[in-house]
Amino acid sequence: MFYMPPEWYKHKGTITTYPHSYENFFDYLEEVREQFLNFIKYLSEGERVYINVNSEDDRIDLEKKLAKKGIKNISILNNPTNDVWCRDNCPIFVKDENRETVALKFRFNGWGEKYPYKLDDLAGRIIADILGIKRIDIDIVLEGGAIEVNGSGYLLTTEACLLNKNRNKDLSKENLEKILKYYFGVNKIVWLKKGLIGDDTDGHIDNITRFVSENTILTAVDTNKNSENFERLQENLEILKGLSNFKIEEIPLPEPIKFKYPDGEDILPANYMNFYISNKYVIVPIFNQDSDKFVLDKIQSYFSDR
Repeated sequence: MFYMPPEWYKHKGTITTYPHSYENFFDYLEEVREQFLNFIKYLSEGERVYINVNSEDDRIDLEKKLAKKGIKNISILNNPTNDVWCRDNCPIFVKDENRETVALKFRFNGWGEKYPYKLDDLAGRIIADILGIKRIDIDIVLEGGAIEVNGSGYLLTTEACLLNKNRNKDLSKENLEKILKYYFGVNKIVWLKKGLIGDDTDGHIDNITRFVSENTILTAVDTNKNSENFERLQENLEILKGLSNFKIEEIPLPEPIKFKYPDGEDILPANYMNFYISNKYVIVPIFNQDSDKFVLDKIQSYFSDR
């Protein structure tokens, strides 16, 4: 059996990918890169940051920008990808029975073959070799953003994602539970129902519900009863309230955010739950809305050391 530490345990480092494709970011690529640099500036103050790049041109561009901003504690890796979501396509790092770090590489299929993914899947395998960490390949589809652990036996996930036929159509819920319990060292799996409307991942848990301690869960709710997200998030909330020995905190979604794609406009699955707990900071997405401060203060209250 293996053991997956919760995200707030100290890290050796964080793996990221330098934003690179027009297909993902359209005319906003340079703006996205600027925000990415702000993100890794904070990360690098507390841990090593490993950054995949797609080309030598991207490496040169990144090195210049890092130098200009004085960002250090960085390793740049020639490891091409299709997209940038390392939490999903990289290995999940766990401890084995000897307390050694092991890279569990599950298959990645572009969130149900919605997008090109072969480079992403390969990059996730290569990264373990680059870092010199033992890799174990596991022949099922699983993204890191689809699971959340508290380090004390509990794992959160959603039926909409893990039981979706575009992931592992021949794997039963019971067999999947056995796999999750074995590789992540948990004994209780909490199945929420659905994620956010418009979420291309089919409902990743890291967009809606997160542990912030062994016995505290933050979960997204929609205060607009006319929203398509209202009922599904309320259903998840009721499941969580049924757990014993857990404090459940409700975190509002931001007001709907529309984005203009080249082929039309859509509402984004914007949320506060997709924060990242680094060694020194908790990095939270904000939306220049009144709810930002409330959420930041709430999350800060659970991380007095960050």
